[in-house]
Amino acid sequence: MRRAVRFVPLALLVSVAAELAVFVMVGRAIGFGAATLLVFAASLLGLVLLRREGIRAWRGFRDAAQSGRPPGRQVTDGLVGLLGALLLATPGLLSGLVGLVLLVPPVRRLARGGMQRATERRVSSMAAGDLFGPRRVRVYRGAPQQPAGAPPQQPTGTAPQQPAGGPAQPVVVDDGQAIEGEIVEPRNS
Repeated sequence: MRRAVRFVPLALLVSVAAELAVFVMVGRAIGFGAATLLVFAASLLGLVLLRREGIRAWRGFRDAAQSGRPPGRQVTDGLVGLLGALLLATPGLLSGLVGLVLLVPPVRRLARGGMQRATERRVSSMAAGDLFGPRRVRVYRGAPQQPAGAPPQQPTGTAPQQPAGGPAQPVVVDDGQAIEGEIVEPRNS
């Protein structure tokens, strides 16, 4: 995290330089008065959409919380919409274009999925389950596979040796067999 924060000033400087370069290119192509009006119109549209997206996000969150559903999908969708509207409201043609693209439903769905995966990586499994609901898993039948470089397992039915005065070993359920599988993202997100 700290490594990413170091680059924020540089990223802001590059984005301002890119905004100015795009404004000058558009100004030369259509005229600086028309380019300035375009920036003002995009910012005004962004402010209107910012209010609409904020209200929409709050209603979605409230409805999900009242009905007992996990609010994660509504929260991430609302945050992507708010980010798109905020970028559109920011004066600049490049940021307005990125904000407008984030408001397009297929791109918004992709951004929401990326935001959900990033959130799930940063919070505990229990918090992610509370936020986004239970996760589906795909289970494979067959013998469990030993990870590369892992020490060999003890034969089934033998109890591991407990060191004298050490912590108690956990109880083995279902003869110690593991369920092999992978987490599958829902298709209808």
